[in-house]
Amino acid sequence: MPQKIPYWHVDAFAAKPFGGNQAAVMVLEEWLPDDVLVAIGAENLFAETAFVVRDATGEADWELRWCTPTYEIALCGHATLASGHILLTRDAEGQSLERVTFRTRKSGVLEVVRAGEGYELALPAIHTAPGEYPEAVALLGAQPAEVWRNDARYNIFLFENEAAIRALNPDIRGLGKLGNDQFICTAPGDTTDIVSRVFVPGGGVDEDSVTGSAHAVLTPYWAKRLGRESFTAHQASERGGDLTLRLAKDPAGDKAWLGGPCVTVVEGSFYL
Repeated sequence: MPQKIPYWHVDAFAAKPFGGNQAAVMVLEEWLPDDVLVAIGAENLFAETAFVVRDATGEADWELRWCTPTYEIALCGHATLASGHILLTRDAEGQSLERVTFRTRKSGVLEVVRAGEGYELALPAIHTAPGEYPEAVALLGAQPAEVWRNDARYNIFLFENEAAIRALNPDIRGLGKLGNDQFICTAPGDTTDIVSRVFVPGGGVDEDSVTGSAHAVLTPYWAKRLGRESFTAHQASERGGDLTLRLAKDPAGDKAWLGGPCVTVVEGSFYL
């Protein structure tokens, strides 16, 4: 008999279906082999599939891992938000659960809390510094005003305005050959404080719809640039998505709080 795994398809950072970023959420009794998790990610063919198992250490409510269609990643924001949405709803059983925590392998303990009609997700704030990346700039097809980078393969390219972001037509295949970097293109927004597009072709996602981890990079960058710790954001992908962002200073490590709603599109079973 095949194994029957609870499965949800969620549109994260979306107030209605067909927007935001799609994620699969799967609740496991125990961890499957690593290659099977990646194969499931390839079968689902979303930017990320989130897998959760009850945490036995007492450090968090659940363990959490994420797989793209090609490999397991260290951090994913939208699939974490989707997981929080499902677990806060699934585990409520008539109660008003306000918070769920996740122990991850490379990103510490993450949490999702209810916030109005949606949720807020706390991610480690990812800081960058001025740098150069001429190979990527040539492939983006437009000259940014600034380039900021860090050793974790996150790259910010600052452009003048939203029109420049929307006009980008990068060489996706060329960017993919540079590795599994995130190429985060951003500018001041027209109707939101900031706007972005995010390309991760080396990770199997040519252009991501709404990227939580990229906004963990953009939050400290724009907080400093704007001179305030809270602001709004729009990711100008084909599906598009809107977020609230705020930077929480902490001696133990700054947090980027990303806010937005989620919509469950499919609920069912995955047979393995």
